[in-house]
Amino acid sequence: MPDAVGIPEEQLRKAAKSAVCKINIDSDSRLAFTAAVRKVFAEKPGEFDPRKYCGPARDEMTKLYKHKIIEVLGSAGKAE
Repeated sequence: MPDAVGIPEEQLRKAAKSAVCKINIDSDSRLAFTAAVRKVFAEKPGEFDPRKYCGPARDEMTKLYKHKIIEVLGSAGKAE
């Protein structure tokens, strides 16, 4: 999916340091989910159990969110 992109991390960092109140990263999340599902289907074309491809996709989304929150947005520990 070479033409599918989310917001560049440098722009996210810049927005997080400004007065922006909300930053959406859903496009990145959907890209991570879709890439993981496609990987499972490429490696196991006969797979049909959603638990076998949605689980790895959720794991990739979790990794993405942790990376964005901690490394990009600098928001770790700010929910309290």
